[in-house]
Amino acid sequence: MNNLEELARGIFLSQPFSQYMGAELVNVGDGSADISLIIRELHTQQHGFVHGGVISYLADNALTFAGGLALGGDALTSEFKINFLRPAKGSTLCAKAWTLSKGKRQAVCQCKVVCDEMLVAIAQGTIVPA
Repeated sequence: MNNLEELARGIFLSQPFSQYMGAELVNVGDGSADISLIIRELHTQQHGFVHGGVISYLADNALTFAGGLALGGDALTSEFKINFLRPAKGSTLCAKAWTLSKGKRQAVCQCKVVCDEMLVAIAQGTIVPA
């Protein structure tokens, strides 16, 4: 594990909301990050589907970690957009994010969110150093 990966894992473990949600940073690379979540009842809305806010959280956090790893440290989301493609219902969600473009002051990243291997959302965001 390199220093940047250790930093990312330390930051993730220090996020109270991520811990509350039960999310796990499962993979980090050079400008990429995967975050997974075992779906529980508290993640669902009235129709039994995963709430859009939960999917958005996963995408946002994965985008930020991917961008932060590309930029070389702690980062924040400047903006992001998400498209919900289909309702998410299953056992596991996973957000897989990667960096498309990196400059000195920002990184543009994309993310796919899958539920039990079915694509449920795509997102794109601009990430800046914290």
